[in-house]
Amino acid sequence: MLELMNAQGGGGEPLVKDITEATFMQDVVEASKEVPVIVDFWAPWCGPCKTLGPALEQAVEAAGGKVRMVKINVDENQQVAAQLRVQSIPTVYAFVDGQPVDGFQGAQPPSEIAAFIDRVSKAGGNGGLDEALAAADEMMENGEVADAAQTYAAIIEADPNMGAAYLGLVRAQLALEQVEQAEAVLADVPAELADSHDIEAARAAIELARQAADAGPVAELRGAVEADSDNHQARFDLAVALNAAGDVEGAVNELLELFRRDREWNDAAAKTQLFTIFDALPPQDPIALNGRRKLGSMILV
Repeated sequence: MLELMNAQGGGGEPLVKDITEATFMQDVVEASKEVPVIVDFWAPWCGPCKTLGPALEQAVEAAGGKVRMVKINVDENQQVAAQLRVQSIPTVYAFVDGQPVDGFQGAQPPSEIAAFIDRVSKAGGNGGLDEALAAADEMMENGEVADAAQTYAAIIEADPNMGAAYLGLVRAQLALEQVEQAEAVLADVPAELADSHDIEAARAAIELARQAADAGPVAELRGAVEADSDNHQARFDLAVALNAAGDVEGAVNELLELFRRDREWNDAAAKTQLFTIFDALPPQDPIALNGRRKLGSMILV
């Protein structure tokens, strides 16, 4: 969590700072391996620098941690300026993974500055958010649900367009039995993500959690099915109870059997429930893959 916030410029490392050539390797070359770093070469006597510098700082702050910026006074740091062949100022370089990847000389209009920041941030990926997401997923696997939920929330704050973080946060809150909070998460999803697979999966997970709250006892429902194999409602309820108990494969098998017996029962409830379960599972989950294949074979018959 702390590493994520630092990568985004929160708490520890400032987004914009003055440096000297003594810390250039640390503050630019090494730092750019985590987050792109923009280097502004300036001097107190440079008129255009007085306009460009604040405009760059404002754009970097607006980027919300996707890039950082350092300022180097060329009068006081002539060696590094010479090494980078800075012949006039203002000169701006962008470093990614320890190497200069973009730059310009002279004052620029706000539109060009914004486009430059956008290019640089994209060149550097997403500022470590993928790594943070992987760490949160690992926390979930290890049962560190509360920590995972905090990390997912921080990722969303840093980048509201990461659908996988919304899905992770919903799953974490459902694991904490916070169904209403999980629903509130989806209320804040950007419109462009509303139909994405991650958000559909989150909706499906919430639906299954709602069903689990009303699920009946597995043993009793299984007994009802064994007593009357054509008791479709009992078989459907058994599938819901099995899924609530963590036996997802058993739930899928019961629903497939129900579909085989009467695919149109209760407005094709078995197929609808199967798709809800499949959507809630990761795309490459073997239960989802096998279930979809079996269901597809039945539909084609």
